[in-house]
This record gives sequence, structure tokens and C-alpha cells, in this order.
Amino acid sequence: MDMNSLLDELYSYSMHGIKLGLENIKVLCESLGNPQNDYKIVHIAGTNGKGSTASTLSTILLEAGYKVGKYTSPHILKFNERIRFGNNDISDENIVKYYEILKNVIKKTGIKPTFFEVTTAMMFKYFSDMKADYVVLETGMGGRFDATNIADADICIITNVSFDHMEYLGDTIYKIAKEKAGIIKKCENVIIADNNSEFLKAIYEVCKDPINVLEKYKKSTSTLNFEDFTTEIIIDNNRYKFSLFGNYQVKNFLCAYEAAKLLSIDENIIKQAANKVVWQCRFEKINDNPLVVLDGAHNIDGMKELVQIVKQKYLPTEVVAIASILKDKEVKAMLKLLKSTANNIILTSLEENQRGLSGNELLTYTDDKDGFLVENDMLKAFDLAKKMSKKLIIVCGSFYTLSKFKEAIYEKKI
Repeated sequence: MDMNSLLDELYSYSMHGIKLGLENIKVLCESLGNPQNDYKIVHIAGTNGKGSTASTLSTILLEAGYKVGKYTSPHILKFNERIRFGNNDISDENIVKYYEILKNVIKKTGIKPTFFEVTTAMMFKYFSDMKADYVVLETGMGGRFDATNIADADICIITNVSFDHMEYLGDTIYKIAKEKAGIIKKCENVIIADNNSEFLKAIYEVCKDPINVLEKYKKSTSTLNFEDFTTEIIIDNNRYKFSLFGNYQVKNFLCAYEAAKLLSIDENIIKQAANKVVWQCRFEKINDNPLVVLDGAHNIDGMKELVQIVKQKYLPTEVVAIASILKDKEVKAMLKLLKSTANNIILTSLEENQRGLSGNELLTYTDDKDGFLVENDMLKAFDLAKKMSKKLIIVCGSFYTLSKFKEAIYEKKI
């Protein structure tokens, strides 16, 4: 089977929708010999910051000499990005190999797993065969009934909680936090980075002594460097040049830093690793002239963080944004926030996604349409943004928007 046909078949499991529960993943993993038990696991949940934290910690572990697997979602350009061992994404050949293994298991067991359940089982088996020392595991959604929660973690990290996926996780911070806290189970090493009272109530109901890095490291300081787009963080007079940029990245670094300290990793190794972290589409500068930044702000809290960064350096008159937002997000509030930092916003289409909206549909969410333009074609939207001759072009609103942008423009060289 060629790679394109295989991926089409793999994505077809999406027709089974989102099924919160562990029944299918238990069957799959048991049939594979429970590979999730073959290595130490750091399990990460949270509304925002999971991928940045996972990438930071996996980079530190690699720098320390460990064999490390990392599992994140969604991917931006290639499915392979989801499953990473060492410094390399899983190869096409191994995707074929492990999908065929899972395909046989599915046939024998007769179950109907989702796309995420199949890919999660593939990942567990692949990392077992690769003899990983550690696997840094990001939940897909929630925690308690997420397919990754078949594993028992040595360290659990819950980055934060805000309103997202409420139709599945609940309509209050407390309810959402309870779902995410489901990854803790019997884990004794729990790291958190949120001071919301409802969040803390949910955490303390299942863990008596979590480490809140916002409290433990409240004397730490940070500075954004807009010249090289790095974040300087000072903890107890130790200076870290962190390659991920943004105020919000400080919390993610602290989570990874605390996990590394729990694993007795040397301070100098952490310093060396901090400036080597790579993670796509998190205030990612991809071009200097014009300055183009991609940011995965895909919910209200993510948009607040993006706006906070931009306002530190640029006036709204100096910024144009290209945006599209999924219809199950807080579209109106997100566009209002974005408008506070960008006088011009070009609304583009994600109609090909079942949760997506066209630019014209997005425009209906705005009360004041001044400064908004609609261009559903991504290439034309970018050309329009460049013609405005602003200091900064931001592409944001959804990871699907960023994926579409990279496919259409970035790969063709701006």
C-alpha cells in the first residue's frame, strides 16, 4: 500500500468520530502486549501549552542522553510529526509497518476504533520496539477518557485549564479540570501551572500535594527578546535562553524544568537544551522581510496570550492578521481580541474542514466590520497582506489555518 492510500485509510477512522472512553484502546494495547508499560512516561494535559511543554522536556531528556519518544497532535504538514523518536519523526516505512500491525488487530478483535485510538496504539508499540527510556505523552483531548490514559505516568503535568471542547469536557473550569486531572490516578509527581480556584479545587480532590510552578518559582523573571525571538528566563540567579518565544512560554518552560529537576537532570544540561527547543507555529517567525509570524492561538486564552505579546512591540496600525477560526470556538470574542492588536484582519476560509467557516461567515461574527477583509484563497490573502506594507503579518486562529498556510505558501518560499 502506498503512503497516500494508507493515510486515506487511516484518516477514514475519523468517521467513527470522537469517542471518549478506554475500552477500545485497552483491547488494542492488550493485543499488542501492553507496550505502554515498557518505558517511563511523562503525561501532559491542559488546554494550552501541552506541545510546547512536551517539546521542551523531550529536548532536555535527549540532551541528557536518554532515548526519548514524543507524541503530540495535531500535525501541521505531515502525519509523521505526531510520533517522534529522538530527533526524527517516524518514517513512512514505519507508519506502514505499524499500521499494518494495528489493522490486523482490528480485524481480529472486530472493534471500531477512532483515528486517535489507532494512532495512539501505533505510537505505544513503535516506542516499545525502539526501546525508549522515556515517552513524553500529550493527551488528545481532556484526560480521563483520552486514549493516552491507558498508560500509568511517572510524572503528570497539567499546564492550565480554560474553556475549550466544552461539549465533551464540561461547561465550567472545575468540570474541565476534573476531566484533565483524570490522568493523575496514582501518580505521585504532579506538576501544575494554574492558580484558578476552580482548577485548584479539582486538582486537590485527586492529588494532595501537586507542585504549582507558578508558586514555587514566583520569583523567577523573564524578558522577551524581539531581535532573535527568544525568551530569557531567570530562576534562582540561573539564566536560561529559551528558544520558544512568548510570555506564555515561561509557564511551559517551568513545567518542563520542574519535571527535569524531579528526574535529577543537571542544571547545565537544562541550560544547553533550553535554546535547542523547536516547536512549530508557536509565535514562529518564518520570514524577516516581510516579518511573518505563525501562532497557534486557537481559543480565547491563546488569543489573549498572542495579543499580549504583539502589543509589547507593535502598534495596531503596524499589524495585519490573516485568520480563520473553527465554528465551535468563541469566534466573536477571539476576533474582537485580535482586532485590538491588528487594524487590518483578512478573514480566510476553512470550509474544507467540517468545523470550519468561510471568510464571509466569519465576517458575520463581527459588530464593527471596519478593517476586516474577506479573501478565501490563502495565496491571495497573503498577497493582500504583503501589499499593505505593515511591519508584522500574523497568521493565526487555528492550527488548520497554519497548516493550510504552510502548504500553500511557506513550502513555496515566500
